[in-house]
Amino acid sequence: MTGSYVYDAVRTPFGRIGKGLAGVRPDDLAASTLRALLDRVPGLTDAAVDDVILGAANQAGEDNRDVARMAVLLAGLPTSVPGVTVNRLCGSSVEAVIQASRAIEAGDADVVVAGGVESMSRAPWVLAKPSRPYPAGNETMYSTTLGWRFTNPRMPAQWAIPNGESAEILAERFAISREEQDAFAARSHNLAAAAWDAGVYANEIVPVPGVELERDEGIRAGSSVESLAPLKPAFRADGSVTAGNSSPLTDGASMVLVGGEGAVPGAEPLARIAGRGVAGNDPDVFGIAPVEAANRALARAGKTWADVDVVELNEAFASQSLACLKLWTELDPEIVNIHGGAIAMGHPLGASGGRIIGHVAHELARRGGGVGVAAICIGVGQGLAVVLER
Repeated sequence: MTGSYVYDAVRTPFGRIGKGLAGVRPDDLAASTLRALLDRVPGLTDAAVDDVILGAANQAGEDNRDVARMAVLLAGLPTSVPGVTVNRLCGSSVEAVIQASRAIEAGDADVVVAGGVESMSRAPWVLAKPSRPYPAGNETMYSTTLGWRFTNPRMPAQWAIPNGESAEILAERFAISREEQDAFAARSHNLAAAAWDAGVYANEIVPVPGVELERDEGIRAGSSVESLAPLKPAFRADGSVTAGNSSPLTDGASMVLVGGEGAVPGAEPLARIAGRGVAGNDPDVFGIAPVEAANRALARAGKTWADVDVVELNEAFASQSLACLKLWTELDPEIVNIHGGAIAMGHPLGASGGRIIGHVAHELARRGGGVGVAAICIGVGQGLAVVLER
């Protein structure tokens, strides 16, 4: 079996719901990002791409008919290049990268583009098909932007709770105070702002045609515990989880070029994919599933936390991230999200995994070597992680 490598990774700036990217269809968002990635590797012809695997969490609107294949066609790739869309909710683009790496290591492909896209702004409202043509009673319309809809009545009620309620459960279980959550959120904003100002993200960001957005729209430089304190709890009247210490609803796309050794002419890999891990746990505490996923990925890579130099943990909620850090007793929290996280930059569900994997790969290249972990929690009780090494 051959190894699999990340050769390049790009993403769009992330736009807040209803704002910077709200006018862009998700298939167009994916297509332009795919095109921009391939344009950065002139030694690779479009026809040499064996597959395009994209993650999308909702798939209820303009992204409903295999958005990966639509992106291939809209980006002008030959019709011989296939595309498949995968869905592991918030971890969809991590899943895409994992599937790409497996295909390459098994010898089924040489070059695969993996990533994801999400337009939470354009996610539609949906109505269940009535059981008869003219129902006498009222019908319920659901937003597909986030969360449960058409829930199976057999699902235990304690599992079918809003994600924010799960964040409150974790805050209680791990004794994480409101002040700790707000401090973590402020750190995310300030590190992200500083990284942008220092040009850290310059080589990872590609523009969206027709849109003037140049940087992540959700970042609030100068955030502090004091500035976040006035925000009211969002899920419980007496709770500690607020809009300020949670990731915002966001639009965006990410793409990762994955290939075998020497598969991309003229390009040096950023990092090797050294380990993968997936784990499940109770849906009402989904936020801590990355802990076991990352532990498994490290073990499969033959590494321990003592070997790790940088970690990208997707920040769905501050309480969720802090709970993971408490469980990772051997991990130095100072190496986690050193350039900010999703609380600042946003969490466009299907695209977030590509962002964190891509950033780890670029950071290892900047350092000239090392080991990195990208980990993400997934609603309904799952976690994914990838270990990269350079």
